[in-house]
Amino acid sequence: MTDRFDPLVTSELITSGYQRYLRSLLPIRDEKIAKALDYQITHSGLLTKGPLLEATPPYAHSATLNTLINEGVLSSSFKKLDSENLPLTRPLYVHQEQAIRKVTAGRNVVVATGTGSGKTESFLLPILNELSAEYERDGHLTPGVRALLLYPMNALANDQMKRLRQILKVAPHITFGRYVGDTKENEQQAEETFGKLNPGEERLPNELISRRAMREKPPHILLTNYAMLEYLLLRPADMDLFEGTSAGHWRFLVLDEAHVYDGARAAEVAMLLRRLRDRVACDRPLRYIATSATVGDKEKDVTEFAERLFDAPFEWIPGDPNRQDLVRASRKELPKPPFWGPLDPTAYIKIANADDPAKELLRRAPIDGDANGEGLAGAVLAQEASMARLRELLAAKPQMSDELAKKLFGSEGTKQERRRYLPGRPSSAVCPLPSLRPRHGRCLHVPVRDRTAFVARPPRTLPRVPCCLVRARCLQAVRLASRIRDSCW
Repeated sequence: MTDRFDPLVTSELITSGYQRYLRSLLPIRDEKIAKALDYQITHSGLLTKGPLLEATPPYAHSATLNTLINEGVLSSSFKKLDSENLPLTRPLYVHQEQAIRKVTAGRNVVVATGTGSGKTESFLLPILNELSAEYERDGHLTPGVRALLLYPMNALANDQMKRLRQILKVAPHITFGRYVGDTKENEQQAEETFGKLNPGEERLPNELISRRAMREKPPHILLTNYAMLEYLLLRPADMDLFEGTSAGHWRFLVLDEAHVYDGARAAEVAMLLRRLRDRVACDRPLRYIATSATVGDKEKDVTEFAERLFDAPFEWIPGDPNRQDLVRASRKELPKPPFWGPLDPTAYIKIANADDPAKELLRRAPIDGDANGEGLAGAVLAQEASMARLRELLAAKPQMSDELAKKLFGSEGTKQERRRYLPGRPSSAVCPLPSLRPRHGRCLHVPVRDRTAFVARPPRTLPRVPCCLVRARCLQAVRLASRIRDSCW
């Protein structure tokens, strides 16, 4: 038993499970027909395609939170949020730093970067900075919403709650709550639901989990979806979220996954946001932040879309970075020639199975003297010719694993044998092996989304696939990403 997730083996398990499902659909009594059907199910290339391997370049790093505090971009009170979940010394991505600088300067921003790029920190850190500064200035934070995080679906809001719990564990003065359709009315019901959904997890005192608690003392950070916001604006019972003694503090409105709002839905949400503004900030501006991974490629079109959606100013002036309210990702530069090798295909397996993979790799690499040092093996592997070729192939488009293995190692052997040699598999001499990581834990070999060695998409199946296989398809890349991410950081 191993604790590493092997995407190729899992893909084969999904395929075999689907084949067993197809064989069980209809019992066939005729032996010849049954054998013919079984053969087609086993050998046909029409039932499944994949797995597909996809790689994306890593995001470029920039300043740390400490640097922004020292420059005065963030308040000195932000230091109190320093923790293992939000280390002030960890470098931000370039787009995170740009977003933080713009939002703290009072600008509205669209953060259009890829999945797993840390869009959450781009809007959450400026909000926490504002709350921390207010707490230091006044000595307390009165109840009342300062920031509304609006999501298209509850699953995204639930995921954000986990992140907030991690960060705000050290900031009990900042309250937060999720107000959606399944939020319970009273505290007892809410406690029971929290225990079922978060087994073994301790509830923070600053997390408001019932409707009654949020009505009595509105949280500083409120999470909901646009459909629920419509109800909240209409119901007299929820009026204290927008009016009364706890009102008048609204400052931020964050719209996550902005690309889903198009057509009639965009018109409805645009009107909803205008009604909200008229209720909570009719005499002053709010700061609007939209996030999306696929909002569009044309800068002017994106800012005009945001302007119409929020009815607020968004700019894109070419040549003037201070007046560009669209933030895009900057990619890290990949290793350049000269490359060494290539390694023999079986060498990857031998390196991975060695007692000291890093030492074995360095023994095979053309390095003068007794090479050593933290991260050296990872940097050396990044310059290996097969690894460079793998990056080149995956940079063009996602590739079928069988075709990719054939391009890298030739057509000798079976599919399974060729797959075993693919660089980047959890069983080969690439991340997550700790001894091969370069400095700062960054995997340089096959840089991809969410800090993985690569993301494997499971087989595409016919429409009549059991729901359990659909779940497995979705979970495959997620588990691989989280497993290797935890190993590489």
